[in-house]
Amino acid sequence: MELENQIKQLIIDSLNLEDMQIEEIDTDAPLFGDEGLGLDSIDALELGLAVQKAFNLQLESEQQNLRQHFQSVATLAKFIRDKE
Repeated sequence: MELENQIKQLIIDSLNLEDMQIEEIDTDAPLFGDEGLGLDSIDALELGLAVQKAFNLQLESEQQNLRQHFQSVATLAKFIRDKE
């Protein structure tokens, strides 16, 4: 669960969600769209850059399935673990 909490904190920090606590972010809730956090495409870009920097990953915008890896904190954590 450590990685999931790191990702939640990264979301809060990189998207300036100062009023939110990591406990308020559901690990399995959608990050984008009307449900869950409701992030938009600008947030996706900022989060993608933050993930690359924090976890020393290279993300390709053309990379297959990249969008599905960013569906939730859980899917993003699995993606990062698979890349390590």
